Amino acid sequence: MSKLGNLGARLHHGEIGYDFVKNRKIWYGVSILITITAIVGLAVRGLHMGIEFQGGAVFTTPKNMSVSVATAEEYAEDASGHDAIVQKLGDGTMRIQVAGIDTKTSDKIKDTLAEDFKVDAEQINAELVGPSWGEQIANKAWQGLGIFMILVVIYLAIAFEWRMALAAFVALIHDITITVGIYALVGFEVTPGTVIGLLTILGYSLYDTVVVFDSLKEQTKDITKQTRWTYSEIANRSINSTLVRSINTTVVALLPVAGLLFIGGGVLGAGMLNDISLSLFVGLAAGAYSSIFIATPLVADLKELEPSMKSLKKRVMAKRAQGGDADEPQAAAATGDYDDEPGDAAPAVVGPRSQPASRTRGRGRPSGKRR
Repeated sequence: MSKLGNLGARLHHGEIGYDFVKNRKIWYGVSILITITAIVGLAVRGLHMGIEFQGGAVFTTPKNMSVSVATAEEYAEDASGHDAIVQKLGDGTMRIQVAGIDTKTSDKIKDTLAEDFKVDAEQINAELVGPSWGEQIANKAWQGLGIFMILVVIYLAIAFEWRMALAAFVALIHDITITVGIYALVGFEVTPGTVIGLLTILGYSLYDTVVVFDSLKEQTKDITKQTRWTYSEIANRSINSTLVRSINTTVVALLPVAGLLFIGGGVLGAGMLNDISLSLFVGLAAGAYSSIFIATPLVADLKELEPSMKSLKKRVMAKRAQGGDADEPQAAAATGDYDDEPGDAAPAVVGPRSQPASRTRGRGRPSGKRR
């Protein structure tokens, strides 16, 4: 088995782990830094709105023209007096977008381009796009986003609790902000495809978060009836128990999206694929990050503010001080290797990290059976 496969197997069986919750301040700092960068990029550069939102004309040239993209862009800007976006499509045609022009100006640009390209004007297809259509799309997207957020918060508050609903909401805002900021920094056009991609990533991001929350809910049943583990330690155990699943689902989702972005958009030059695939690629990666490093540690912080959790933490720390071994419980919470004592039942283990009692009880002791 390869080293990577061996590492995955050890994570799956709970033989190793990482203390995500203990190092949460590092992840909070990284997220704040990335978010600030995204906001600054959005404020300084702004979003490059597509022609669907600004209005204008789209010209499609004949196939297999000898003119380069740079030359076509120069021709279009000279003919229109506006910035032009030229894309070479997979069938050899060129798509030229010029924003902010009306019908009369469009006809003049079409005739000028025909002369420059040395083709008949009838061979160039011109389509006018009104800004009102893009505004309707944007308004519907905002409405859909608002309704989605409200329903998510209500569902999580009912299915889990309000702290988890708040943490999931923060994680979603985190993902959207980073994705929009990336769009501003790289200068990709914002089109209806971008809007569709943004709405799509919300479901992926929420899925990973809910998987961890479900594990956490199961493992914290009757948590105050034991004195071995704090809420934060069990929250960290939930992350580790679902880590392999989160990584696998994210990688499987990112592979086809990466194909759309780098092959479909980069090699074939399909503009719409660029628009939707970039938002999906960034959003999926940000969603996987936020579910592990933001949402669950934030829930642990909020829960530790409760009087009952504060009291539990004091009892756990007091018992560890009496036992004289304060390091072992933290190591067990990170790796998932729990050795419950009689009368101190630890929360139920769910997911791939659960182990039979024989692996955690009576190690090195005779079984009592004679052979």
